[in-house]
Amino acid sequence: MDIKSFTSAIAQIAEERGILAEKVVETIESAVAAAYKKEYTSRGKVIKCKLDPVSGEAKFWQVLLVVDDSMIYSELAEDKSSSPPIAKAREEELAKLREKESEEGEKKIRFNPEKHIMIAEAKKANPKVKPGEELEIPLKTEKDFGRIATQTAKQVILQKIKETERETILQEYKAKEGEIVSGIVQRVEGRNVYMDIGKTTGVLVKEEQIPGEFYRPGARLKVFVLKAESTQKGPVIFLSRAYPKLISKLFELEVPEVASGAVLIKSIAREPGSRTKIAVASNMEGVDPIGSVVGQRGTRVQAVIQELGGEKIDIVEWSDDPEKYITNSLSPAKVLEVKIMPKNKAQAVVPEDQLSLAIGKDGQNVRLAAKLTGWKIDVRPPEAEEARYEEQETNKKQ
Repeated sequence: MDIKSFTSAIAQIAEERGILAEKVVETIESAVAAAYKKEYTSRGKVIKCKLDPVSGEAKFWQVLLVVDDSMIYSELAEDKSSSPPIAKAREEELAKLREKESEEGEKKIRFNPEKHIMIAEAKKANPKVKPGEELEIPLKTEKDFGRIATQTAKQVILQKIKETERETILQEYKAKEGEIVSGIVQRVEGRNVYMDIGKTTGVLVKEEQIPGEFYRPGARLKVFVLKAESTQKGPVIFLSRAYPKLISKLFELEVPEVASGAVLIKSIAREPGSRTKIAVASNMEGVDPIGSVVGQRGTRVQAVIQELGGEKIDIVEWSDDPEKYITNSLSPAKVLEVKIMPKNKAQAVVPEDQLSLAIGKDGQNVRLAAKLTGWKIDVRPPEAEEARYEEQETNKKQ
């Protein structure tokens, strides 16, 4: 096995896999150490390899843990030649000793000359070494490895690089949780849609899809990164097209005032694929929040609507005055008066010709207004017309 052939490929592997070159070097070092151990030492030894990524030269060490008498098990019950009753008594005594050591919080080890070295012996190599530290003993540098050792190195490299690649992808998309990314629809399997989102594939489950939206392979869409999870098969990135925050993130892309914080999106109420209401407020004097979000001739809001496949978006001005906020939330309907009632309830009085507009189809407008404001809203006509309205409602039910 030519070590230089590994080092020459470090940069290429790092670039192709999207992982740090240092991680690739660590992987090769682990593989070469495993090959050295397979070819030139016994299985129980701990071997360390340090590789010079420029010259390709490798140096090897055996790593030993420095111990003293207080760190190792008592030799009780180790004499296998004793008669069964004596051996049993010693085993019981050793068990009590181990239990006591466990209760006292001391972790004891069984001395293994291939992994451990007593402090007195270790000080001959390094006078400053202390119990609990590692002692590295230089080994002869070897460059020629057999077929089995080479195969071992290859397997270690492939496995380690795959693990590192998975960890890198997981961490990258964990950092992107709560953000939007662009994805291309790869395939649809059952109720799930799988999308290419760059370095990996994300999954759009049925519950996070926009109802009625068709996902054609090859289509490019913006998706919200819900969460990144690690599984036995690798990282799984869960995506969403239905999550309310997708709306605010899309407006951040289209509206500089939202991205800079000059305009704040205070609340969102959404029924995916149908309609969304957002409440906006200005965080800077002289900035019109609604005008900024709508854009000249509606270009900004239309870009978001187009990305969502035609979903309607109502933009209303937020207010810390509940009456004004509720009035705005029922837009496009005109509201005559809002009465604040006990238990977080509000009564909105609207002209009779605005009643159906305020309530909306299947009650959608008032339902979204309630979600947006956090108030339970009861839409009613003026008192003079209320009796006639209630009579009409009664007749409809009969």
